Amino acid sequence: MKTIDMQPVESSQIKAIGYDSAEKVLAVQFTRGGEYRYFDVPQEKFDALMEAESKGAHLGKHIKGTHEFQKVDSETVNGATAA
Repeated sequence: MKTIDMQPVESSQIKAIGYDSAEKVLAVQFTRGGEYRYFDVPQEKFDALMEAESKGAHLGKHIKGTHEFQKVDSETVNGATAA
């Protein structure tokens, strides 16, 4: 799985968010640990998430449950440790 550049965000639930526009993959690092990749996420959904006042609520309402996802572990991303 390729590395996605992450941007820190202001959120009680989410530590950082990244997006691969070519692959339409959304990466989310949670404050309590764990990183997840959500697949086939359109650019518009990523933009809306980044603009949302509550990123955790927006993720839960518009992305979780509507997009396939995968939990990322330390061996999954080019041998780098997922934070």
